[in-house]
Amino acid sequence: MIYSSIIFDLDGTLLDTLTDIVESVNSVLTEHQFPIHTRKTYKMFLGDGLHNLITRSVPESTSEPVILKCCDSFTDIYAKTWMKNCCPYAGVNTMLNSFSDQQIKLAVLSNKPHAFTRKFVERFLPGKIFSAVFGQRDEVEKKPHPAGALAIAAILGQAPAEILFVGDSDIDIKTGKAAGMGTVGVSWGYRPVKELIENRADIIVNSPLEIVEYVLSAT
Repeated sequence: MIYSSIIFDLDGTLLDTLTDIVESVNSVLTEHQFPIHTRKTYKMFLGDGLHNLITRSVPESTSEPVILKCCDSFTDIYAKTWMKNCCPYAGVNTMLNSFSDQQIKLAVLSNKPHAFTRKFVERFLPGKIFSAVFGQRDEVEKKPHPAGALAIAAILGQAPAEILFVGDSDIDIKTGKAAGMGTVGVSWGYRPVKELIENRADIIVNSPLEIVEYVLSAT
């Protein structure tokens, strides 16, 4: 299949954002005298939005008003710390520039809040090469619902079958498949490779260069 466009997940796919997220959520939990969690545990909490992240992090008996208050606290803390430890994975910017040179259209779709998603792309990635950058927005169903991916397809002016969806989790593979797109799972992210296999990613790669090779070999 020839792919003319690629949609990337952000956290765990293009950027390693885990340390700052862990520290920010644990700060919120400490404020509320809740138990904190390890990096390994947070890898399994991440992927489908802030509210779910906080819900999984707080004790099971926590009320919805307290969860919402914790979400607000996280946003306040994260706004001050989000760039402290974040960095692109090795080879990511080279990959993106290679695709841009080949005139392949690029986009980002994340379940991270929209404002933060745009900040991360602008700060850590060659943002001007992206045709669309979207995080979680109230008016659009979050991944794995295909609405966001299909909206990006319309912006790109491409049929879903011409687009590759790249991510590190089952949520990303489910999103791409629900939208009728090709799927690539990356092994360096937050979720186990077993998850990508179980959800039948079209291919699983171990480096950004392998994505370039996969796409360009089909053109």
